[in-house]
Amino acid sequence: MVMLASKYIAYASAALAFMGFLVGLIMASSGSALGFLGAAIAGVCGLFAVLLIKYGYLVMPIITQRTSIVQLLTGGYEVVPSQEAIVRNINNTYYASMFLGVKIYESVTDKTLEENAMFMEYFERAVSSVKYVMKVSMMVYVKDLGEFRKKIETKRAEAQLRLARERDKPEPDPLRIDRYDKEIGMWDGQLGKLSKGVKPMSVVSYVMTTATGPSKEAAVAKAKSQAKELSATLSNALNVEIIILTGEDMLKCFDWEFMIPPSSDEMDDAISM
Repeated sequence: MVMLASKYIAYASAALAFMGFLVGLIMASSGSALGFLGAAIAGVCGLFAVLLIKYGYLVMPIITQRTSIVQLLTGGYEVVPSQEAIVRNINNTYYASMFLGVKIYESVTDKTLEENAMFMEYFERAVSSVKYVMKVSMMVYVKDLGEFRKKIETKRAEAQLRLARERDKPEPDPLRIDRYDKEIGMWDGQLGKLSKGVKPMSVVSYVMTTATGPSKEAAVAKAKSQAKELSATLSNALNVEIIILTGEDMLKCFDWEFMIPPSSDEMDDAISM
């Protein structure tokens, strides 16, 4: 679906780095200036490839925004230079869509019937306050037990560190403290289930919102406003963490609207990249 991605640019940069290294190696023995040129090309391209592979979600938006590059997708869709919205022109009306990642730190099975009923009530209230259409997507899969326990223990330790740092602040945020407490409880619950032989389940959830406008800029501005409103509404009502997705993460959600990863390994690879 996506015609341009940071990983392909990274591969091209790595290839140029390798070619520059070969040129430098061949020419260095003869003392030619091309040897130094090849070494310089290898260094710059290698550094650029590493930046894109490790921090593509940060680097690509900067590149496209500074150069006003529009990323084209199949089907008449395009990614705006800021890498935060996908736009399509239909009958001279612009449609702009944005995606929000949802991090849920409490499992339904860990709640009582009363808590689940209250959660659904809060969700209905949050949805009823929104005056436009939103799409909530959820992908559920069974995880491989191999490295799962080690990852859970690492995430629990990270959550405990975030909680300790928040509590040490002069004015700690009660909502963040409650959220971190629930995250730690979720990781503890998952470790407890693993010890009982329960297969671990994982959920990937995101929200999509679309706005229209007479111009591309107007549609994107309206979509931004809706995304910010949804982020505040859902995070406050459900006590979940909402992240406005950009760059590669946004494009993954866009691809998942058409086709999802067929296996748990591919799903893990997709969300860890």
